[in-house]
Amino acid sequence: MMMGLIWLGLAYVMSQFFRSFLAVLSTFLERDLGATAQDLAAASGMWFLIFAVMQLPVGWALDKIGPRRTASVLLLIGGAGGAALFALAQTPLHINIAMGLIGVGCSPALMGSYYIFAREYPPARFATLAALMLGIGTMGNLAASYPTTLAAEVIGWRATLAAMALIAAAAAVGIFFSVRDPAPHETALKGSVLDLLKMPVMWLILPMAAISYAPSGTLRGLWIGPYLNDVFQMSPGQIGQATLAMGVAMILGTLVYGPLDRLLGTRKWPIAAGGVGTVLALAMLGGWTGISAPLAIALIALIGFFGGYYPVIIAHGRAFVPSHLVGRGVTLLNLFSIGGVGVMQFATGEVYGRMSGQAATAPYVAIFLFLGLTTALGTAIYLFSRDSVD
Repeated sequence: MMMGLIWLGLAYVMSQFFRSFLAVLSTFLERDLGATAQDLAAASGMWFLIFAVMQLPVGWALDKIGPRRTASVLLLIGGAGGAALFALAQTPLHINIAMGLIGVGCSPALMGSYYIFAREYPPARFATLAALMLGIGTMGNLAASYPTTLAAEVIGWRATLAAMALIAAAAAVGIFFSVRDPAPHETALKGSVLDLLKMPVMWLILPMAAISYAPSGTLRGLWIGPYLNDVFQMSPGQIGQATLAMGVAMILGTLVYGPLDRLLGTRKWPIAAGGVGTVLALAMLGGWTGISAPLAIALIALIGFFGGYYPVIIAHGRAFVPSHLVGRGVTLLNLFSIGGVGVMQFATGEVYGRMSGQAATAPYVAIFLFLGLTTALGTAIYLFSRDSVD
């Protein structure tokens, strides 16, 4: 099982890479394909929305046929195939199609490992194991920063994507031959995701799941590059270094949040604190948008750190899910989390379009404040939720 988890970890590294790399390739794609910031917002949003929609069939497949075939087949067809299509892209439309395919391929990577954690390990260890896998996977976030900029400059972005297609294919084969599916859950109980949606306790957790990853995912995956280029005239190399700093902060945040539920005996309040911290950092970034590049990068890194409570929100909701619906439970929570980012990608693209043509800082002030308001709303709803501890 350990080797299987390593291959699933590599698949999740690739998932993190693919949701983040457009930010550092924005200047290359604009030069070669004429892709605008709004084009890239649509492409990135496509990845997240397709990924989110796929959580429903992935949850069913995890419960019915297990993570081995679910993850390997989708990663081979969608991940490797989509990356290959991206490498051959000639127009922004091709990028949209490729990103949708890649979203399909990446959709079971993290959930496959979470399903194994939920079925094979004690519930009290779920958040810590989930955070560890998330921290490992976030290495893809780092790879999608300065290293990707260097690769694009040295061998070109097309060759970089072709190499990622080969790695995705290798990971799919590794998963197929090494992952061991957990034993089927013996029960006469039936159910579906609709049964989970009928649980009132979930409806105070799901809005927080929807905004848990939205600020950091939207900024890291899309806007950090155009923002630093338009407002501070940073080069691709400097943008790569800034995204690297945010990626490191996201990893640290994830690893800090992971064991807090066991240390503090609560899941709700570390999550609520993370939401409040994210709102404050976004408010400061909106108020000080054009003052200083180092200050802006520091605040963006703080947003990444405060938003690292994703594994804890998954553990919070998973605690209320019946054991025979674990696969569909964790994928439902992930649907809201990833879907929230996808909606924000499209929404912030519209905000940018409406505010463009004004001062260089105006679109980004609007984006940061919009993200702050939605995060504040989700956090306020979450304060009425019921805590869960194991």
